[in-house]
Amino acid sequence: MIVAQDAITDYIPHRPPFVMVGNLVSASRERFESDFTVTNDNVLVQDGFFQETGLIEHIAQTCAASFGYLDREEAGQPKIGFIGAVSKVLVTELPPVGGTIRTVVTPLHQLGNIYLVKGESFLDGRILLGCELKIVVSE
Repeated sequence: MIVAQDAITDYIPHRPPFVMVGNLVSASRERFESDFTVTNDNVLVQDGFFQETGLIEHIAQTCAASFGYLDREEAGQPKIGFIGAVSKVLVTELPPVGGTIRTVVTPLHQLGNIYLVKGESFLDGRILLGCELKIVVSE
């Protein structure tokens, strides 16, 4: 683990109650990995399950934390990014309260400050959600 949950807000612009990433497990230009444990008081939990929107936001915040970590390592200050588009969403299961999600994000392409990434979230080795995001990073 390279960034623990108690320091994650040093790398993302989000603040409670909208922090949807726990620990940043690894970050390189080729692959990001994070985890997140779903709690009952999470604003995106409904009927005991973390919703699709939460999983997509978790993938986006994994990107934010990873880009923030890499920026800080290279340039000193994390940049802010925004979701530009969501596509190719496939949901197979929603994680219950108490479940720990493991997410892998693979940057696919970059055009200037726009990144196309593939994100996949897992619970106990089973895929929960996969999608592609376009992330726009401020200059």
